[in-house]
Amino acid sequence: MPGRILHLLSQRPSRTGSGVTLDAIVRLAGRAGWVQQAMVGVPVSEMNPVLGDLEAAAIHPVFFAGSAQEAPNHAPTPDLDFPVPGMSDVMPYASSVWSQLSDKSLTAYRRTWRDHLRRVVETFQPDLIHSNHIWLLTSLVKDVAPDLPAVATCHATGLRQMELCPGLKDEVIRGCRRIDRFCVLREDHLEQLASTLDIPADRITVTGAGYRDELFFSGSTPAPGTGELLYIGKYSAAKGLPWLLDAVERLSVDHPDLRLHVAGSGAGPEADKLRRRMETLSPVVVLHGQLDQAALADLMRRCDICVLPSFYEGVPLVLVEAAACNCRIVSTALPGVIEQISPYLGDRLDLVPLPRLTGIDQPVPEDLPHFVDDLVVSLRGALEAGTEVTPPDLAHFTWDAVFGRVEKIWRGLI
Repeated sequence: MPGRILHLLSQRPSRTGSGVTLDAIVRLAGRAGWVQQAMVGVPVSEMNPVLGDLEAAAIHPVFFAGSAQEAPNHAPTPDLDFPVPGMSDVMPYASSVWSQLSDKSLTAYRRTWRDHLRRVVETFQPDLIHSNHIWLLTSLVKDVAPDLPAVATCHATGLRQMELCPGLKDEVIRGCRRIDRFCVLREDHLEQLASTLDIPADRITVTGAGYRDELFFSGSTPAPGTGELLYIGKYSAAKGLPWLLDAVERLSVDHPDLRLHVAGSGAGPEADKLRRRMETLSPVVVLHGQLDQAALADLMRRCDICVLPSFYEGVPLVLVEAAACNCRIVSTALPGVIEQISPYLGDRLDLVPLPRLTGIDQPVPEDLPHFVDDLVVSLRGALEAGTEVTPPDLAHFTWDAVFGRVEKIWRGLI
């Protein structure tokens, strides 16, 4: 008989990759008979967050400050007086940056999550807690519920934040190593997590990540093959967007019908600068804003090529989703793409060499002109190759397969 699971996510579930993962796991766990509740971090403007098929009473928000323009008339008083901290420093919405939070804010953050978690554990009485991200919230779980079995999914961004916030690293390691079992997206994350937390590798399982095959599928008619490119992601330099725009400007000289569709958003000065530049490139660049998954799937089916010029990712599922919608894929040669995605995509994937990096996602400036050249070559090749490609084998990436691996961990602990 399935048990009772309490899910934890310190970010907005509707606006992050980890939220998409959690949404899928919650849906499938519900169908399998698990009783579930969840705690999530949201701005006061998001008074009724949605997660899977959970009823509103089963979702327990921790409210953060949001913009006055977004807040509804009867918004609650926020539990914390700063925006939701993002696991990446550039998020597709207004957010706090971990490395810039004051000691006072961090103390309030810890206290608020502990208090909320304690109340929910007492009322819901879960059999197991499943937290997301190897970061502060996960490090607090065993403080509140030392005797409950706990699982944590590493989405890689926590490992990155340890480099950006060395003052919090030891605290996170001490707290997170008490978690019983861990899920990671790929094999090198297993090795990195085991080394970082100094735990045995047999406490970590590569569960991978999935896509919703009922949403992402090829259409009855193929994409037009006339040069419809698609970028999905934040308005961010770390995602390689400025240099993709350089490449598209060059390609549009010889391909006047070329269009780059941009699905995503961003907040802050960097995002604003990129937005202004893309607006000046209209009609070559078409801004769609943040799309839900159904709308994104429709857009993918109308495009020929999905391009990911990013300098850092875990396992970018957006490439799997695009391939399922019959797009060709042009991506930087990221470890997660090479190890976890490339074997399943065959001749529809073209890899662009990464520039040299300083830190995790900062390119060496001298390498960027050559990086743009490489993007131009790969995109031109994909444009001229046509739409005939080998169908991808994506069974490994279905959420049913991923959930099966996660559920096996739950059953082993309960």
